[in-house]
Amino acid sequence: MQFTVNAIGTVHNERRTVEDDHWLKYPSEIRLNDDLPAECLDGIDAYSHIEIVYLFHKALRTRPVIGAEHPRENPSWPKVGIYAQRKKARPNFIGCTIATLLRREGISIFVERLDAINGTPVLDIKPVLREFLPYGALRQPPWADEIMRNYW
Repeated sequence: MQFTVNAIGTVHNERRTVEDDHWLKYPSEIRLNDDLPAECLDGIDAYSHIEIVYLFHKALRTRPVIGAEHPRENPSWPKVGIYAQRKKARPNFIGCTIATLLRREGISIFVERLDAINGTPVLDIKPVLREFLPYGALRQPPWADEIMRNYW
């Protein structure tokens, strides 16, 4: 099945290049498209965190990974399937991150802990409810711990 998705807004920040680490030093503004009314954000500031769904637009011209590869092309980490990692070159090039909501101003929301570069198209914004967070202890492989060591 194919379908069309339109961006609802754009990420604005100082991060201009695609890199894997040190995202915390780049707070972001997500500015909604002018055709959306500001009221679509009414009530968002009651939440501490929001989930941002976005398009890895700089990766669109790359070959999507549909099988298994080493995370970050690091041969010391095991080959795992694309759905067992968060690589940009996904079959649909869609990313999502739970970001900390700092404030709202008109048709813009300001966040931190968003791993998206300047100009990234935003596809959706959802509030994070504690009932949607994982229940129980999280489990992840040791190589994921290594990846995340300098991520934020």
